[in-house]
Amino acid sequence: MGRGDLTDEQWAVLEPLLPKGVKAGRPLVWSRRQLIDGIRFRVRTGVPWRDIPVEYGPWNRIYDLFRRWQRNGAWHRILTRLQSLADARGAIVWDLSVDSTVCRAHQHAAGARKQGDQQKEPPGDIFTEPHDHGLGRSRGGFTTKLHLAVEQGQKPMAIVITAGQRGDSPQFEPVLEKIRVPRMVAMRTVAS
Repeated sequence: MGRGDLTDEQWAVLEPLLPKGVKAGRPLVWSRRQLIDGIRFRVRTGVPWRDIPVEYGPWNRIYDLFRRWQRNGAWHRILTRLQSLADARGAIVWDLSVDSTVCRAHQHAAGARKQGDQQKEPPGDIFTEPHDHGLGRSRGGFTTKLHLAVEQGQKPMAIVITAGQRGDSPQFEPVLEKIRVPRMVAMRTVAS
């Protein structure tokens, strides 16, 4: 297990929340845990997909899982379930902080197609993408702004992505409105 990979305890919580996708045929060579650790490695380090270490599996298999679940909304459902579990355990402190940061866009972002649906692989997932794709011109050049709400235990609760020139104050309410943590209903057994 590499540094930053899922622990057995974390995997025990995460595994039941994953989409069911067992197909008949050849047995899996790469476990879902390895592939998810590969996705986490890529997100944590920022390396290109092709540079993910081979012990996590083939890079294209890892990328395929990431994009498939992004498009069908699986990542969003997993996050929502994890937030619900944390809330049920009392692990969410409901004192929120909202802040933003600006990210400089890659130089190739300036050459993106005006009609995103004409790209070979459209960038979106289950949510509609804004016409500006969260890119805008500011003093720093082509930038994106991330507006994030976190609770005091530093767990992310909601994010809004806007163009870099957008102001922080107008996004305060949209960020708070995106917070959705379904409450888990306690199951009661009736003694007979």
